[in-house]
Amino acid sequence: MKTAIIGAGNMGGSIARGLANGSLIAESDIIVSDPDAAKLERLKKSFPAITTTHNNVEAASGADMVIVAVKPPLMKSVVRELKLKSKQILISVAAGISFEELAHFVMLPEIPMYRVIPNTAICERESMTLISARNTSSEQDEFILRLFNEMGMPMIIPEEKMGAATALASCGIAYVLKYIQASMQAGIEMGLSAENAMTMIAQSAKGAAALILNNDTHPGKEIDKVTTPGGMTIKGINELEHNGFSSAVIKAMKATLS
Repeated sequence: MKTAIIGAGNMGGSIARGLANGSLIAESDIIVSDPDAAKLERLKKSFPAITTTHNNVEAASGADMVIVAVKPPLMKSVVRELKLKSKQILISVAAGISFEELAHFVMLPEIPMYRVIPNTAICERESMTLISARNTSSEQDEFILRLFNEMGMPMIIPEEKMGAATALASCGIAYVLKYIQASMQAGIEMGLSAENAMTMIAQSAKGAAALILNNDTHPGKEIDKVTTPGGMTIKGINELEHNGFSSAVIKAMKATLS
């Protein structure tokens, strides 16, 4: 499937690399457009068979699937200039741009469309990727899920849930990183090197995620396994709660929607 990616920034570039490393789209079937020559050169150096261009219209014209990975304020002008056809699949990677807006931009309300919101771990092929679909077939949905499954874990959700899901999965990765950073600071204060503290807590976070994703369990059950009566962990857990840890996380997630 010939695929055009409009935008070679953090998300567009990571998607291009993920597709090129995957098994479903040939590297030679990918064309990436961006005004920044340096970004295209870096991409081309890693994946010589990818075609690059500065011309968005040229990139999209022969593509079966067009992934638009530009900042939300640019979406209208970029999508309009592409002059897409109804047989093409449009994928928007811009947060906050609804299907109704996309249909207005593209002036083809019947075109198959996806809204895709990865998180920054897509560069490590570990993204939690949110997907909403409009005017698509079950075969197209299955293909898109397989495509993004090679870059992490995809999930199709109704468009009306996209805001809440973005708070958890896209913004949420920053909150996890903030926890890692704070834990590092504690480790340094207790005498550990910054490098060792970072490795310890990052691996612990990775292990915690694996417990949830790989087993039929719940965070509460896994916490109970660690919190022995009178032990170190329960004292720390209670201190977190005394200082409003759970409430702070909930408020942070909800604040993204306000």
